Amino acid sequence: MDDLNFCLGKQCAKAYGVSVWEWFGSALDEGDEASKWFSTYLGKLSQLVRFNAVTFSNSILVKGCEPFSEDLWKELKINIFKFQGVKLCSRLNKVPTINQENGIAGSEPNETLKEFISDKVLRPKKKQQGKVYFGQNLVCQESLIEGKGKTISVGDCVYVFSKASLAADAAA
Repeated sequence: MDDLNFCLGKQCAKAYGVSVWEWFGSALDEGDEASKWFSTYLGKLSQLVRFNAVTFSNSILVKGCEPFSEDLWKELKINIFKFQGVKLCSRLNKVPTINQENGIAGSEPNETLKEFISDKVLRPKKKQQGKVYFGQNLVCQESLIEGKGKTISVGDCVYVFSKASLAADAAA
């Protein structure tokens, strides 16, 4: 199969009805050539889309709430931006266990975390995969593509509009 090449700097049309995990929204369509390539490779109709880097960004730390309460948040607002909680974030199994002083892998902190934030504890009636969850993946519902200066900052208030009643009800 030929290589697929495309320019990340080109202007792209918006693709609507995109789904990632349990989130639905819009993204940037990489075009017909990319869609055809992926459809052929995967053997089913597919579309390559791109998200602004802010859409799937690193951690946001929140103070002033109960520990792990963010696992239940479904809809929230930070500054002027609305976010949707789409999936509990499973943590890498090996990286946190490596002792930074000697480079040797051990069992901690995963063994301790498994006692209170694993799929066995949080989702006992669901299929067990040995995952440890820590936080949640959020997707910004606003378009961050047009323009700069759209940021959240340290000290911005977080408003939670809806949440799951139990961790077992949160998407994973």
